[in-house]
Amino acid sequence: MDNRYYLDTFRITIPQLEMLTGTALGNGGSWADLYFEYSTYSELMLRDGDVTSGGFHTDYGAGIRTLNGEKTGYAYSESTGMKELTEAAKAASMIALSQRQFTPQSVRSLESAGLYPMSSPWRQADLAGFIPFLKSLEKKIRSRDSRVLKVMARLAASQSDIMMFNSSGELACDTRPCGSIVVSVIFSQGGKTESKSVSRSFRMGTEMVTEALADDMAADAVAGIDERFDARRPKGGQMPVVMGAGASGILLHEAMGHAFEADFNRKGQSVFSGRIGEKVCSTDISIVDDGTVRGNRGACNFDDEGVAGQKTWMVKDGILNSYLHDRISASWFKTAPTGNGRRESFRFHPIPRMRATYMENGTTPPEDIISSVKKGIYVDEFSNGQVKIGEGDFTFFVKSGRLIRNGRLGAPVKDINIIGNGPRALADIIAVGNDLKIDNGTWTCGKDQNVPVSCGIPTVLVKNLTVGGE
Repeated sequence: MDNRYYLDTFRITIPQLEMLTGTALGNGGSWADLYFEYSTYSELMLRDGDVTSGGFHTDYGAGIRTLNGEKTGYAYSESTGMKELTEAAKAASMIALSQRQFTPQSVRSLESAGLYPMSSPWRQADLAGFIPFLKSLEKKIRSRDSRVLKVMARLAASQSDIMMFNSSGELACDTRPCGSIVVSVIFSQGGKTESKSVSRSFRMGTEMVTEALADDMAADAVAGIDERFDARRPKGGQMPVVMGAGASGILLHEAMGHAFEADFNRKGQSVFSGRIGEKVCSTDISIVDDGTVRGNRGACNFDDEGVAGQKTWMVKDGILNSYLHDRISASWFKTAPTGNGRRESFRFHPIPRMRATYMENGTTPPEDIISSVKKGIYVDEFSNGQVKIGEGDFTFFVKSGRLIRNGRLGAPVKDINIIGNGPRALADIIAVGNDLKIDNGTWTCGKDQNVPVSCGIPTVLVKNLTVGGE
């Protein structure tokens, strides 16, 4: 789509954008930007073969921000009429108190990287047309395991038209699709029940909904259920922990990734504050936050400040290389923004947030990592994590894991916590697998605002963590 589509959608002109920017800087300030959004959301729920709910709604409006050093003035309107937007611009401008003349810059349209494949837009789809897919997904799950008691399948989709303009004259336009499918299954055996949820989410159009995807999710939904019924709570204590590839990356996101966000470091609240250029872990380790993974839930053609999506090495060969910056922190640290200024919607101002966070591949086969452990535990699925950004301490509940005895996977375990300290755990990683997997689940990060993210990790060995068991 060209810029005309977005200008028409929000019923505004380039001269009016320039006028609003000038109003936002009318009392001074170092920067002003405008963020326009038109989003549509749809949802369909199937429970035990019957459609139990469905819905469609829209959201529309614009936010205006004025920066005065590190201070932010922000206001939004659910109308894009000039009267309402002018009032919002005046409200945002109150963060600055000195008059100055705003000089408009020549308008430059920024080019999109085209990271969201969408041959069939969600906004043009008939929601009822996905009922056969959800029914097929349930049928495939039930056919794979006779212990299935209940199946709940949900399809949710959104499509957002975004237009951003700033006091440097940069105009960025983006249409962001996001489709998500979640299935929750309850199994019953011998009077006991176990549950499992599986999800997939992509920045794609309706072409993501295929029988191949249903087959993949169905197989995943029943995998490991025997082990869950057999699992027991093990004896706890200090021990080596092998984290499986893929969804274990949520620990990397929570226990380490947040501590690299530049607002925490700018304010001295992170354990990594002031440590750029320091060695923080093995030279075999590189940790990335990446907005350029095509079709990924965390992909960004532009962040929500109009900065192009990019790949940022937080840790490169064991050295702390970069924080995750929005424009405020980049200015404070005298560096370039990294494309991490993100917001939940036009009602919120942007702050540093992750996108797709993962550890790059090492060189060790995962089976060699497991065989190197005499006594420890293997975990591959976490939930309910808690992290203290300042201290770096974390605790995570383990949903799926196994004992390791003499280099072999043993009895399945459940009802345990993994407890540790993020920087210490990072420094204690002594082996990195060659099997990186980015998990395509419906990960959502909450930091005052909710934004879609993804995570990943190869198999890694942490030489010592606390396992909370018996």
